[in-house]
Amino acid sequence: MIVITENAASQMRRLLDKQYADAAGLRVGVKAGGCSGFEYVFEWEASPKEADLVFEAPNGVKVWVDPRSHRLLDGTTLDYDTSLLSRGFVFQNPHAKSTCGCGTSFNV
Repeated sequence: MIVITENAASQMRRLLDKQYADAAGLRVGVKAGGCSGFEYVFEWEASPKEADLVFEAPNGVKVWVDPRSHRLLDGTTLDYDTSLLSRGFVFQNPHAKSTCGCGTSFNV
């Protein structure tokens, strides 16, 4: 399961309405790479793929995760940070043993 906070859902809705009107949801995944071994990837898409797991945000925004990525994302909370020092999506991933300074790379 992926939990999407109200902050993340609101930002996703804003982005869909303003910049990605042709998309219906956000694909979230993991790929090998980055400075820690794995990195998070995002892509706005029109529809999920057949095998995707679909998670719904509080405001109806959909997040799609492929089964392979879900193994490393299960139990993760997707949030959106609006602090003065940083701004962007933040993963609280229980599988990540450590993360890099940029926040987009992790190892297990």
